[in-house]
Amino acid sequence: MTEHIKRELKRLESEKDIKILYAVESGSRAWGFASTDSDWDVRFIYVHRPEWYLSIDDKRDNMEVMLPNDLDFAGWELRKTLKLFRKSNPPLLEWLRSPLIYLEQFSTAEQMRELTTEYFNPRSCTHHYLHMAEGNYRDYLQTDLVRVKKYFYVLRPILACKWIESNGTMAPMEFQKMVDTQIEDQDLRKEIDNLLDRKKSGEELDKEPRIQMINDFVESHIKHFNEVVKNYGQDIKPETEKLDNLFRQTLTEVWKTEIKSTKAQQNLRKHGEKRTSNSPRFLANSLPLINANSSNSCHIDLYYFLSTS
Repeated sequence: MTEHIKRELKRLESEKDIKILYAVESGSRAWGFASTDSDWDVRFIYVHRPEWYLSIDDKRDNMEVMLPNDLDFAGWELRKTLKLFRKSNPPLLEWLRSPLIYLEQFSTAEQMRELTTEYFNPRSCTHHYLHMAEGNYRDYLQTDLVRVKKYFYVLRPILACKWIESNGTMAPMEFQKMVDTQIEDQDLRKEIDNLLDRKKSGEELDKEPRIQMINDFVESHIKHFNEVVKNYGQDIKPETEKLDNLFRQTLTEVWKTEIKSTKAQQNLRKHGEKRTSNSPRFLANSLPLINANSSNSCHIDLYYFLSTS
């Protein structure tokens, strides 16, 4: 299936005229408790050609594609991605830590990983997971009979909150890593391990009386993390400049063969070339994109060659 997913990603690139920078598994397969019939939840980051960004109108910045064989593809455009990264968006931070990577090309994803410690916001991430745990607990674990898989919809975000509190970093995607480090009660650990084995074996839809030990654990931690969130300090406004530079660097790295050099523009101006019915037209005179960083500044003129009709 992995090779099939990679082929579909390449097909999307060609069909949508984009470049996919990074693609991963984000669902139960990445969390480590997939059953035999689990969907494939493929998430990706993509970038358009430079001219796509030269518009006064906002355009769609995401795409969703459902394919046969339970393939669920969803992607975010790079500018949207970086805005969410600036907000310490937990799903995006999870993507960057996924153990199942289908595609990673160019340097963007790795640079984002390196910046994660600067943009990680424990308050907003804890709030995200707490809200998820509260909602799922209310919806799934308070009935007399509970489906096996629903426990994980509550336990995973609770353990993510515990990880953030104890480590001050983004929680891993792998559920087992969090269980190993965040569950000290051995009786509770046995209950969770048993549920995990049953989930993987395909018993996820089975209903059974709720496990009070797990419910008690969840309730106490929901109460605890509501207090934790209140006690976090004020959020510091995140820096944008580094992400602006990363956006520009990515456009350069991905589409550099499409971009004409400054020298070409200067030569055209120098020789005073006039447009005729047989001469090239250019969409933009010059778009100074970047001082990428102090040690490696560059200026990129984006000329978009348009053939004449």
